[in-house]
Amino acid sequence: MISLHALSKNFGAQVAVDRLTLEIPAGQIVGLLGPNGAGKSTTLKMLTGMLAPSSGTATICGHDLLNEGMEVKRKVGFVPDSGAVFESLTGLEYLEMIAALYGIPAEPARERIQQFLAFFDLGFDVLTDKLLGAYSKGMRRKVVITAALLHNPQVVFFDEPLDGLDANAAVGFKALIQTLAREGKAIVYSSHVLDVVERVCDRVIIIDKGRVQVDGSPEELLRENQAGTLEQLFTRLTGGGDLQQRAEDFAKTFRP
Repeated sequence: MISLHALSKNFGAQVAVDRLTLEIPAGQIVGLLGPNGAGKSTTLKMLTGMLAPSSGTATICGHDLLNEGMEVKRKVGFVPDSGAVFESLTGLEYLEMIAALYGIPAEPARERIQQFLAFFDLGFDVLTDKLLGAYSKGMRRKVVITAALLHNPQVVFFDEPLDGLDANAAVGFKALIQTLAREGKAIVYSSHVLDVVERVCDRVIIIDKGRVQVDGSPEELLRENQAGTLEQLFTRLTGGGDLQQRAEDFAKTFRP
């Protein structure tokens, strides 16, 4: 479903993504982890056609990222970390616009929107009564997730999808992505919430400085690296092993 070969992205002299090579099959939930600046969001933006790679190749559902960009976009759903929307539209206007862009007829689109409303426990009046600019962060996130899944994509990229969701919505979302994977969709889940990744993902890829550090199931990675939790493994691999001592030293600066 997703294939990367030596995919790279440079911003001037800075190497953001450094020759990533990996394969992601259908039905798999992959946790993409890394510290700030590791190249996670840049990788997702390349795979969704928002950024052009500096070198290397990638295919989505067999379509070449560079030469078949429109076909790739038809197969992909993307929830960015920004949660950006057209704030001058109502939620319904925004979702209907997204449906029209994907060529979904009005009646089926309205039915799908209502199904998502029911899933997220939102009333239809919520989408019609006010502009997106007045929505709470959590409500906006639910609209963005709905927009990403409205066209039934085969590959879905999530960048910090739980940001802003309340506890009930977060539980429902985790069940949703597991269901999508069982239906054969490839899911890439980028997040800093490591305990959720450990519980939900079939496979974890940790990158740092644009390169893959480890790649495997959570159980395998913890066993092979003799780590008790994914958080311990993450801090060890990404240079955070001395965080406890640094926190204690920093706290001493507040003592009289």
